[in-house]
Amino acid sequence: MRSIVRQVHLWMGLTLGSLFALLGVTGSALVFYPEIDALLHPEVQAEASATPDWDRALATVHRAYPDKAGPWRFEVTGTGGAIPARYYNPPETAGRDFAPMLIWLSPDGAHVLRRDYWGDTAMTFLYDLHYRLLMGKTGAVVLGIAGLALIVLLVTGLIVWWPKGPLAKALRYKRGAPPLRRWRDQHKLAGLIGLILLLLLTGTGVMLELPDESDTVLSTVAGPPDALPAPTSTRWEGRQIAVSFAMGAAHNALPKARLAWIEVPGPGDGTFRLRMQQPADPSRRFPHSFVWVDQYSGRVLATYDRDKAGALSTLNSWVHPLHDGSFAGLTSRILTVIGGLLPLVLFWTGIAQWRRKRLSRQSPRT
Repeated sequence: MRSIVRQVHLWMGLTLGSLFALLGVTGSALVFYPEIDALLHPEVQAEASATPDWDRALATVHRAYPDKAGPWRFEVTGTGGAIPARYYNPPETAGRDFAPMLIWLSPDGAHVLRRDYWGDTAMTFLYDLHYRLLMGKTGAVVLGIAGLALIVLLVTGLIVWWPKGPLAKALRYKRGAPPLRRWRDQHKLAGLIGLILLLLLTGTGVMLELPDESDTVLSTVAGPPDALPAPTSTRWEGRQIAVSFAMGAAHNALPKARLAWIEVPGPGDGTFRLRMQQPADPSRRFPHSFVWVDQYSGRVLATYDRDKAGALSTLNSWVHPLHDGSFAGLTSRILTVIGGLLPLVLFWTGIAQWRRKRLSRQSPRT
């Protein structure tokens, strides 16, 4: 049985190892992708001189892009720098699966500093490569299935290594040994040290790629996921309320929450949707509490409090921060970067062993 498992591990490693390495390296880069993107575009590295004026920011984007009435989404970074904003489904990228227009405003919201489209920059290209292999929804399915196979690869590696004798001997690393033995030791130690982290990253990756399938499986033990409200604004002749008014209404609805995103609707019956982080929510950038505000009357139409969510929705709120390492600040992000580089080490040392053994079998005997 061990011999069969060894062969399964070998051939899965040879066929999927390069994909595992690619996903790991790109994932490591994406752990700090907002910071790296800012370094690549110094025009947005503006220091704040005033508190962001969100009403002015909305007026600026309407003035700069009069053909894009909404909805607009503004990110509340809390860092005092440039204000990121997104316009989803712009006509310039029609036909692409996901390609919003990305802009950055000056810290006071008065000027547009930069404009790009998703997928046209280095970091968003890496994101699409890591998330969907540049293949849209098909890529998500491919990576979800591949992720399940990679979990099998990790588990079979553990079974192949499992020692028959003393544990200390099985964990030993011989520095002066021949190359084949050193590669084998490096391979096993990299796999053992990073096993839990790699299983966590791969498992959460599968859940992100196949969310519906994941919910179907987990709902058998955790119950169904919560359904988000979908309220609409009253349709009457009137002016849209100020962004600052909607923000005040949201803070009154969830007074302990931190505002992360402001979605401003266009004309019609759309609503302000304010995305907020409750204290227990592990995701800072994409938290899981929401407040919907009528864009004409300013009345709070609905709230969704992550702290009062069902078991499955609470579990799902951990998936993204566990996958990108943001759940515990800088320390967990650095560990995630290291974990993302381990598949490259495993692939390189595994290939090196396989090639050395293959060459030794093919060499003529004397």
